[in-house]
Amino acid sequence: MSHSLPAGSADVSNRPSSLTVLRNTITIWDKRQRFRWDLAQKSKANPHLIDDIGLTTQQVEAEIAKPFWQV
Repeated sequence: MSHSLPAGSADVSNRPSSLTVLRNTITIWDKRQRFRWDLAQKSKANPHLIDDIGLTTQQVEAEIAKPFWQV
């Protein structure tokens, strides 16, 4: 006798849990927030470094202004 999943159902063991997805999302948001904070600090303390990495002041300001959930 063969046991099979109903058509259209996925193998649950291959899907990440909701908690894992939430944890990963929060980690990504935290990294974005820290990156933007660091970028803001560097642009204030050493504006010449912004030119060195090939960004304009407007690009930096636009990145800093983004909310943490926005890419």
